[in-house]
Amino acid sequence: MTLTPESRQLLPVATKPSHARGKRVAATCYWKCADACSHPVPNKSANEYFRDIASKAMSRRVLLGGAAVAASAVVVGATVLDQDGAAQATTLGEHGGRWPGHGGPGGQVKGLSFGPIQTQDAAVDAFTVPEGYEWSAIVRWGDPILPGGRSFDAANQSPEQQKLQFGYNVDYLDILPSDPRDQKNMVETRRGTRGLLVTNHEYTNREIMFPAEMDAAKGRAIERAAHGMSVVEVARRREGQPWSYLRVAPRNRRIHMETEFVVDGPVAGNDLLKTVEDPTGTRVRGTLNNCAGGTTPWGTVLSGEENWNGYFKVAAGNPRSQRYGIGTAATRYGWELDDPRFDATTPGYENEPHRFGWVVELDPYDPQAAPVKHTAMGRFKHEGANIIVAPDGRVVAYMGDDEAFDYVYKFVSRNKMKPGDDRRSRAFNKTLLSEGDLYVARFAGDSPAAEIDGRATVPSDGAFDGTGQWLPLVVDGVSHVPGMSVAEVLTFTRLAGDAVGATKMDRPEDVEPSPFTGNVYVACTNNSSRGNTGAKEAATEMNPRNQNRDGHIVEIVEGDEQTGTEFTWNLLLVAGDPSVNGSTYFSGYPKDKVSPISCPDNVAFDLKGNLWISTDGQPSSIAKCDGLFRVTLTGAERGKVEQFLATPRSSEACGPLVDLRDQMVYVNVQHPGDDGSFAAQTSFFPDYVAEGATPAAGDWRGPRPSTIQVYKKRR
Repeated sequence: MTLTPESRQLLPVATKPSHARGKRVAATCYWKCADACSHPVPNKSANEYFRDIASKAMSRRVLLGGAAVAASAVVVGATVLDQDGAAQATTLGEHGGRWPGHGGPGGQVKGLSFGPIQTQDAAVDAFTVPEGYEWSAIVRWGDPILPGGRSFDAANQSPEQQKLQFGYNVDYLDILPSDPRDQKNMVETRRGTRGLLVTNHEYTNREIMFPAEMDAAKGRAIERAAHGMSVVEVARRREGQPWSYLRVAPRNRRIHMETEFVVDGPVAGNDLLKTVEDPTGTRVRGTLNNCAGGTTPWGTVLSGEENWNGYFKVAAGNPRSQRYGIGTAATRYGWELDDPRFDATTPGYENEPHRFGWVVELDPYDPQAAPVKHTAMGRFKHEGANIIVAPDGRVVAYMGDDEAFDYVYKFVSRNKMKPGDDRRSRAFNKTLLSEGDLYVARFAGDSPAAEIDGRATVPSDGAFDGTGQWLPLVVDGVSHVPGMSVAEVLTFTRLAGDAVGATKMDRPEDVEPSPFTGNVYVACTNNSSRGNTGAKEAATEMNPRNQNRDGHIVEIVEGDEQTGTEFTWNLLLVAGDPSVNGSTYFSGYPKDKVSPISCPDNVAFDLKGNLWISTDGQPSSIAKCDGLFRVTLTGAERGKVEQFLATPRSSEACGPLVDLRDQMVYVNVQHPGDDGSFAAQTSFFPDYVAEGATPAAGDWRGPRPSTIQVYKKRR
């Protein structure tokens, strides 16, 4: 393709959009999600208001394993209290509703002891941890991980070198044991002294990556190589000590926009996926905007393709594309200037956008295995996918669609997991996500509509709670959406959710089941459009605050039947800084004793059963740095929020991993210094120079997204 002088120019970053509040900067919104919050909401369906559904025949009840218990029962965490306050045991089936072989939270494992840190001003360029802890980077953007890779040189980057180096903005994170037979789950795994670090690379920001004189086409090629995923072998002397990454190792791997993916499931080979480049509809080059993910019990990693819509240009007047927010103008990344498949108006490439928006499965133990895009799990803006083993042995994956007024989904595998750790069992388990049933959530509140005032005022019954249903989209290989085939339901899943009347949520991002209780936690990051003039929906009991800039956490109680279609729910917290925002709620825990928290994004669990939340916009009401927070889920301290760490200016914490066996915490730090430029950087994370020192001659100083480990100070 011939480049005109105009096409060689870097696209400028827009001025700060009105929705960028608190510590969020314009560049992050611009590159990460194409300023999604400043555009009209893609969901224009006329689904019933939540409060209208609540007034119908769905009675106020608490369901446990499909059986109704007393209407006066209150669900608190994993424990059901009867009307006299006596604890009733909850049984979770043969597999405990958890990962096989788990004995429950707590045990002899020591909890993480720390004093909560104070919130850090958004201008602070520091990685802040509690007293008694220290931190270091395991691997950074540009670190060489494959043979031929050179040490990072900001002034001499190339697409060829980036393919051999650790990618850019890091999101999902796990460290798997060196032997897949030792893999249990993110909570239980004993990681030993050798492991595999797996992470996503979500997006790029050319303004701070490249010098102004960089050839634009070359820069775009580097960006395509910096997207995707990385697998890096790591080692340490003994458990509990910091890891180092291995620069050259047999299982090190880079996944980027030229990596070939296999498509499986009901849509594989369908006309909806065929292009001139791939007339079979079964092979796709690359993966885009990979956000959160999940680790499976058989030792593979799931990755969610999230804001992929911003990379494509489509023809006007296509309602299917409009529902996914795909634009008709030149894209911000400009990749269509180099590769026609990103311009879906090009004959033969009309279906290329249909080939993104899936859950990806990667086997980090087999560098030769092609990663898989699972069409049975539906296509939308996947934040991630997190799995739990149901009592009957099938696996259940929970997923959120990260868009204002979009939905929460559940996938139930057709086949049961084989519990063995031999090669044959593992090979079979890698097929579990290829066939199954897909559902979308409808919630109902149990409080009068007048009590939901848009200010998160707690209803008269003392809680935000109610019942819900998993509405079938595809079950037993049959579409349950009138007028849509199975392939259409799975390719245009948002439209299927609209058709069956799913509940509109406030940007449901990470959706993760507790490995101890089976309860499911939904991080609703925010929704500044709720209740606005012209918006489809005002506050509901499930989303109780208008102009919800701080977000909230939903707790879904599935009971014994993890594969069932009825559930109960309650709100764990309505986030914000209680000192400046009265519209907050922490399950009744005193507001003056919590760390301010805003915009929950990713969630994880520790061996004590605590929930850990990383934030993206902390807090939106005042400009403070993002961080990682521990939340107690049971007992008198349910709802207690404690901040463990804070990330540098403009950045967020992603992919939290809390390993109590090692007393270590891991996070990915994404988009540090996004508000700078190559010539005028605003962050120097993680390679800070000691106060009073000067960098070595020729050293480049600028932010490098990195995987970080936090551990007790060594004496």
